[in-house]
Amino acid sequence: MELSERQADRAAGVLLGTAAGDALGAGYEFTHPGPEVPIFMKGGGTFFWAPGEWTDDTSMTIAVARAAADVGDLHEETGLDAVAAEFVAWWDSVPPDIGNQTRMVLEARSPNAREMRERARDLPGRKAGNGSLMRTAPVALLYLDDADNCAKAAAWVSALTHYDPQAIDACVLWSLAIRHAVVHGTYDGLREGLSAVDTAFWTPLLDQAETGTPADFANNGWVVHALQTAWWAITHDESLTGALELAVRAGGDTDTTAAIAGGLLGAVHGASAIPADWREILHGYPGYRAEDLLKLTERITTR
Repeated sequence: MELSERQADRAAGVLLGTAAGDALGAGYEFTHPGPEVPIFMKGGGTFFWAPGEWTDDTSMTIAVARAAADVGDLHEETGLDAVAAEFVAWWDSVPPDIGNQTRMVLEARSPNAREMRERARDLPGRKAGNGSLMRTAPVALLYLDDADNCAKAAAWVSALTHYDPQAIDACVLWSLAIRHAVVHGTYDGLREGLSAVDTAFWTPLLDQAETGTPADFANNGWVVHALQTAWWAITHDESLTGALELAVRAGGDTDTTAAIAGGLLGAVHGASAIPADWREILHGYPGYRAEDLLKLTERITTR
């Protein structure tokens, strides 16, 4: 679809907001910063990130975005094969950080989406980690004029590594929310998206996120609590920077929850709301900086 100037700014905020939240949270991962702790892009953390460096959250987001830009059709096997190939290329770069569930899938270096999906399906144990929700934002950019295929693509891209109903529903819900936000500039798409998922399951969880505290959804390595943490932060501060700080202060998997929140925040507030000092230092796999994320966004939205 042809975007207005404001819609284009909001679209540009999606990948940029994801990366900003990711890099902001990277230095605080697995901690619970108190109110006296300043929140800034300090780097460090578990994997000694450089200030402004994004983690696996944005790296995998970029992998999805590159497939969307190069091939499109993420609701079909051709596009999903491109995503799978991008994931394998990222795996081959020997990233310093990779989630356990994603690792178990990608270590097989599956040659196509079907085999990757089957491996994800056959993993033992719990399969509802937050690793597919953190990278779902680019799906929305490809389907700004097509909510149905946006939902379908979000489900299939999730299933490449997280073949679980909760993970799939979370990706569908968040992708639809981002799509709506870019087009209309509001958060209304999250509630509207409930019709595409298990409404009875997700409605009270969104209610809890809006009225509760992070202690109510503290296990944010689980996709459900990760989405709740991101939505809690968004609904408790009207500004992009303030909401991202809240996502980090919620603690736990701080880079991921802030990355998830950042994609939707950027879709509402736009790239113009992301501080210049953040944009100047953002960087990471595959040798990208903020301007590369903007170019990638434009390639997707002008397909």
